[in-house]
Amino acid sequence: MDLYLAEDTICAISTPGGTGGIAVIRVSGPEAVSIVDSLWKGAPLSSAKSHTAHLGEIIDKERSDEPLDQCVATVFRRPNSYTGEDIVEISVHGSRWIQRETIALLIRSGCRMAQPGEYTRRAVMNGRMDLSQAEGVADVIASSSRAAHRIAMSQMKGSISKKLSTLREQLIQLSALLELELDFSEEDVEFADRNRLLQIATDIHNELQRLHNSFQGGNAIKEGIPVAIIGATNAGKSSLLNTLLDDERAIVSDIHGTTRDTIEETLEIGDYLFRFIDTAGLRDTSDPIEQIGISRSRKAISRSVIALLIIDATTVPDDSLDMTALRNHLPEELLSDTGISPSIIVVLNKVDLLDSSSKTKQAINTDKISIENVIPISAKHGTGISDLKHELTKIAKNKDTTDQNDIIITNLRQAEALGQAIESIRPLINGLNNGLESFLIAEHLRETISHLSTITGTIPSTEILNTIFSQFCIGK
Repeated sequence: MDLYLAEDTICAISTPGGTGGIAVIRVSGPEAVSIVDSLWKGAPLSSAKSHTAHLGEIIDKERSDEPLDQCVATVFRRPNSYTGEDIVEISVHGSRWIQRETIALLIRSGCRMAQPGEYTRRAVMNGRMDLSQAEGVADVIASSSRAAHRIAMSQMKGSISKKLSTLREQLIQLSALLELELDFSEEDVEFADRNRLLQIATDIHNELQRLHNSFQGGNAIKEGIPVAIIGATNAGKSSLLNTLLDDERAIVSDIHGTTRDTIEETLEIGDYLFRFIDTAGLRDTSDPIEQIGISRSRKAISRSVIALLIIDATTVPDDSLDMTALRNHLPEELLSDTGISPSIIVVLNKVDLLDSSSKTKQAINTDKISIENVIPISAKHGTGISDLKHELTKIAKNKDTTDQNDIIITNLRQAEALGQAIESIRPLINGLNNGLESFLIAEHLRETISHLSTITGTIPSTEILNTIFSQFCIGK
């Protein structure tokens, strides 16, 4: 952030747009208290203690001291505020007109409008938090499930920062010893024990790899666990999506091949957010548009964590209710040895249409199905949907290996930086095993430290800062 911008006093509405009970206007900067005090009728804010709230009025002096609103001003003194600067938060009534006029009044009095994410950016620049914590703030605001909120809160409190800080300090100490060796290179001395360096580098590599590996699961929890709804045409995939969402989201028709493209919708079930992907029915077709839809469906299957295989129960022969028969319904992506291994839930749809004498019906009713993860449902009538939701949350919980003490990566930028750190520490380990010279070992150490530093912002980059905070809302 440019210095002159950081020295400005800024203002913005920090509550969501629209009309509500109250709206909070945040003012931060060196003149925050004096500017608000110049518009204030009530106990002087200039003498107010930090973290105190005061009832008064905002006065429009250009209109004969006419009160704009009766409100509450809360004072936060630097450095113990969100931004590390003096802050005044004005809680006005939620009228859009009052919000607009208060902001205009503050700007006329010396404030300027805050840029997106500028409050949190100032908090980072003033040492109130680091970049990974700032990204945790954004994730807390955007969290849409209990599991995502839990991870985001952990990050906002500095779990990633503390872990990486410990690893980074170990590397810095070793780097200092190696640099000392380089200063005395002519005397051929070793200050850094190579066996100890190798052990520490190996331990750090393993921890970085664990953190990097957590991204796939962490990102799925954050963005929604991808669930591909697959099966033959007219099996009831779109009907199931509509029933789960309680909305007519997808077109339902008896005509084969109605769904030509993937349809994605999210739904919170229990502690988790699921991202359901209704796919085109997998079949051989000469229709070029349907072929595109099927191709996209196969890609969705390859990215899914859970696959719901929808089978029309009326097409299952009475004597073929076993996994061998059901495997014939699985697309090749789930059968080939490609490393794709989503959990598969077999959903027998249209059980309401089975004749009561059907062996399939009897097997379902008497719980004699020997296949795991088979859920009989009627998407049309909603039968069995609660059982399906229970199975989804059960699988999600089993895949969620996190707990309150785990450090999980959910941010792509952080995952990429971890990947770069891993790539730089591997040749360091190889070099230690092969007697690499000190100056080359030191270079690999510096690269690893640099990559870890970009995660927390210890080595700040204007480009990274601009990218991160441009995604924040104005009032945060």
